[in-house]
Amino acid sequence: MSFFLSKLLPQLIYPVSLTIWLSIFAGLFAWRGHKRLAGIALFLSVALLWVSSMQVTADYLSISLERKYLPVPIESSPVADAVVVLGGGVGSAEPPRLAPDLNQASDRVLHAARLYRAGKAPVVIVSGGGIAWQDATKPITIPMKTILQECGVPATAIIMETNSLNTYQNALETKRILEKQGLNRVLLVTSALHMPRALATLRSAGINAIPSPTDFEGIDREQRTILDWLPQANILERTTRIIKEYMGLAVYRWRGWIKEGD
Repeated sequence: MSFFLSKLLPQLIYPVSLTIWLSIFAGLFAWRGHKRLAGIALFLSVALLWVSSMQVTADYLSISLERKYLPVPIESSPVADAVVVLGGGVGSAEPPRLAPDLNQASDRVLHAARLYRAGKAPVVIVSGGGIAWQDATKPITIPMKTILQECGVPATAIIMETNSLNTYQNALETKRILEKQGLNRVLLVTSALHMPRALATLRSAGINAIPSPTDFEGIDREQRTILDWLPQANILERTTRIIKEYMGLAVYRWRGWIKEGD
């Protein structure tokens, strides 16, 4: 239940939800004859939706998180006992799909495979279970394993962790695997946007993790075009994911899952 609420409650304060709330209030104020308040609420709803949908907004917010850990060339990455790649970025091979589907954060899987093929670690630990209100028998890590094998990582070098439902549980379950396998130092692979929270959580769990971020979204642009200032639906989705990460960091610190200084 707590996991369900942790996924549901943030939906109520994301930009789209806040825009809807403000629009509802605008309608209520207008109905009650409060034209000035209705105008303010309507203006705020439009302004919030517009700003949240701008490329410049998404770039600024994502860079503030992603630049904490910069990308490292594969050849310059240190050697570790394992590569730990957190679940995401690959959809399962469900009809009408004939094979796993590479989507938004699929760079994680490809980056983990490159690290393995470069000899940076002898095993790849894939961490992530199913979604509680979906089919729990289909962990998100299963299609990730398929893609890893297609990228040249043998099945014998892949360790599956299929119980975790969030980043905190990723850390706890991965810690158990590392202790059982006698492994210590790991290269942590996840999206750059997710890396600050993921790395801090794993380190707080006692894992000797080295960041190996991928899937960078924030781009430094010397010149902007008019499109960067106009609302775009795909940018709104991206801004929402960035806000989710900031909220996740705050909640993890509040719950003590991230120690001070991590």
